[in-house]
Amino acid sequence: MLRITDARTGEPVDVRRALTRVHVHVPSDDTWGLRVLLVADVLARALDMGGVPALLVADPPAALRGRADDLGIRPTEAAGAGGGRQVLRVAGTGETTGEGVGVEVAPVTGPEAPAASGTALRLALLREPRRTPVALDAPALAEADETLGAWRKAVAGWATRPSKPVPEDVREALRTAWEDDLDVPAVLTVLRAVERADDVPDGARFETFAYADRLLGLELTREIGAPA
Repeated sequence: MLRITDARTGEPVDVRRALTRVHVHVPSDDTWGLRVLLVADVLARALDMGGVPALLVADPPAALRGRADDLGIRPTEAAGAGGGRQVLRVAGTGETTGEGVGVEVAPVTGPEAPAASGTALRLALLREPRRTPVALDAPALAEADETLGAWRKAVAGWATRPSKPVPEDVREALRTAWEDDLDVPAVLTVLRAVERADDVPDGARFETFAYADRLLGLELTREIGAPA
């Protein structure tokens, strides 16, 4: 069961298995606002993977919506949309107001490389805990892009090997990570461990990365079948 720390009380709250409205308050039309939308998107993905139907509600400016599309963030409903027996309210630091559980997202600072791809920027924003500020510069984005390239190449190679299920201990480690206050950096740590592990068959590595990508949204299987 997903457990989120309420930003207003500091207390952990278990998210019940019921239709949930993830309401997004965008603090600005810059990359901080984009990070808030991204956290809401990953939160909705985590809810879906846990069998909790989620409705993402936001009214971002058109330019920010375009950047969100580039990052693979799901479409949102208008702020007046109803539905949902419980509310998770995702907002910038210090801006979680209104009903529901507050989910706080720290700012983004630093100069960005304008040529960064959507998924590279997505990974760069997901690497830090959501309550930790992210400093974005050209080296950070280049490192994220390099990591994505290496992972996609590896996944494409593993896909040619006999399929094996996700090891149960790995599946448990992944779910434990994201269900603990949406700890996405811990999910990435599990993937790095699987990548290096000598006792995990390549077919199981493939299934593990494909499974985790349902949460991460990094298009890790994109290179499957591409010319070498």
